[in-house]
Amino acid sequence: MKYHVIYEQSAAGWTAYSPDLPGLGARAETLEETKKLIRETMELHLEGMRRQGSPLSEPSETIEIMKVDAHA
Repeated sequence: MKYHVIYEQSAAGWTAYSPDLPGLGARAETLEETKKLIRETMELHLEGMRRQGSPLSEPSETIEIMKVDAHA
């Protein structure tokens, strides 16, 4: 399954979350560490859902990156 993941940088490092898996997130000092952690977290979460017999969250299929004119 493919899920969208959002990465955000702050003064403290990086955070990541997936809009399709509410409440799930990861935080680390580097982007590479954050990517590793969010993947592991998502895999563990989905495995737990499978074991409990819960329906898996369906990945969303709509994403847009919008360029806007900041001088308008």
